[in-house]
Amino acid sequence: MSARGAGRPNPSGEKALETVKSPAEAAKLPGMAIQLSVAAAWSPNPQNPPLYLDMPMKDGVVQQDVIARWAANAPLAFIDQYVGELRKYRAIAIDVGDQDGLRHDTTKLHNILDSYRIAHAFEIYPGTHTSAVAIRFQNYVLPFFSKNLCRAKDCK
Repeated sequence: MSARGAGRPNPSGEKALETVKSPAEAAKLPGMAIQLSVAAAWSPNPQNPPLYLDMPMKDGVVQQDVIARWAANAPLAFIDQYVGELRKYRAIAIDVGDQDGLRHDTTKLHNILDSYRIAHAFEIYPGTHTSAVAIRFQNYVLPFFSKNLCRAKDCK
């Protein structure tokens, strides 16, 4: 929901990334999964192999341009700009664990959607950010998409 937690430089993790030679090696670094995911989504860089992304620190120096890109991509930063587009969605659903570090920001996003009267489903489930991911995808995410996604020619 925000780059707040993910956007904090992690000097030890990012130092370890400097020696990585493949995505498989990066995946083994403890505590870097969220930062790598955010970087892949919000600061991709096709000129920066082997991961093709930019991190908030490079050679021990904070990269303000990367921090700015992450902050600009955070839903709470841009939601007010896209209210009209959000109203065009067939359905919006958001959820968060009651022990998730993103609970505050996700609840804030829900409240903003409510304030704009944008229809959406919101659920706080028991657990952390990654609790029962496979079950949640099977029982909630995939059925939601099955019900709400359609091909352009089939949409009503």
